Amino acid sequence: MSVRSRLADVAKLADVHPATASRALNERTRHLVSAETLERVLAAADELHYLPNPMARSLASSRSNTIGVVIGDLTVPLFAHLLRGIDEVTTAAGYATLFVDTHNDPARELAQLRTLEARHVDGLIVTTSVVGDPDGTARFAKVAPVVNLLRACPNGENPEVISNDDRGMRLIVDHLVGLGHTRIAHIAGPATVSTGVARRRGYRNAMTDHGLPEDDSLVVTIDRIDAEQGRAAAIHLLDTTDCTAIVGFNDLVTFGVLKELRSRKIPCPEQISVVGYSDVPSAELMSPALTTVAVDHHAMGAEAARLMLGILDDPAGAAARSVQFPVELVVRESTGPCRVMSS
Repeated sequence: MSVRSRLADVAKLADVHPATASRALNERTRHLVSAETLERVLAAADELHYLPNPMARSLASSRSNTIGVVIGDLTVPLFAHLLRGIDEVTTAAGYATLFVDTHNDPARELAQLRTLEARHVDGLIVTTSVVGDPDGTARFAKVAPVVNLLRACPNGENPEVISNDDRGMRLIVDHLVGLGHTRIAHIAGPATVSTGVARRRGYRNAMTDHGLPEDDSLVVTIDRIDAEQGRAAAIHLLDTTDCTAIVGFNDLVTFGVLKELRSRKIPCPEQISVVGYSDVPSAELMSPALTTVAVDHHAMGAEAARLMLGILDDPAGAAARSVQFPVELVVRESTGPCRVMSS
C-alpha cells in the first residue's frame, strides 16, 4: 500500500518552510509567495502526487471549507448558470459547495437549513428571500454569514447581487412602444418576490413615462412562477382585454403565454407580441424565438461567491453592499409592429 505524501514532504523537496508550501498550494494565498517559489512547490507536489487533506485544513482553521447555497426551485433553468458561477469561484478558492433545494416550501427550507447548520457551513448564499418575511434573513444569519443572490435583501443588512430590473422593463416597454404598441399587458411575478415587485414597478414607470395611462386590467399577478401560471394569466388577458403585447415576469412564465397563443392559433407576433425576461437557453429555441431581457446569471453567481469569500477573509471589514448587474434586450421573432390602430 502506498504511503500518502504529506505537506512536510512537499516542503522538503521544494526546499521551503511547510507554511510557505501551504500558502503556495492554496489558490487564495498563493499570491503571497514569489513566482519562482510557487513553481518549485507545485512541481514538488506534482512529483509526489500530493493531495491536500481538507479535513486537516478544516481543523486547523476551525472552518468546514463549505459554502451552502439555498435554491428555491432547481427546475428553473437559470439556476444552472448561477450554480456554475458560484461553484467555479468557490472551487478555485478551496471550498466545497453544498446546494439545497427548498421547493419554495417554508417547512422544507427550515429542514434544509438545519442540514446546512449540522454541516457547519462557513457561509450561505441565499436565493429564497421574500418580501414581507417578518424574519427577514435572521434564520439564515443564525447559521452563517449571508449573501443574497437574485432577490434583494429584505432588511438591507446583507450583501446582495441583483439585476437592474427597472432598466430591463424600461428596455422592453421602449421597444414595444417603438413598434406602435400602447396596450401592453404585464404578467407580474408574485408580490412576495423582490424581482416581481421591481419588474412591475419598472413596467409602470416606463408606461407612465410614455404617457400611457395606468390600466390595472392589463396587469395580472401570479402566485407561482411556472409556465401554467403564465398560460392562465394569458387566458385572462386574451379574454378580457384588447392587449396587443404581453410581457411575462420571466421566460418560464412567458412560455405558457406562447403555449396559449398556439392553442388558439393566434399568430405571434402578427397579432400579439410577446416578451420574456432572463434569456434562458431555450428562449431562442421557441417558435417564435423569444424576445427577452438577457441577464448574465453565471457572472452573478460568481460575484456572489466572491462577496462571500471576502466576508470569510475579513468579517470585520465586510459591509452590506448591493451589486446590480446590467441587462440587455435581445430582440428575436416574438415581437413585431402593432397591427391594431389605437383609438
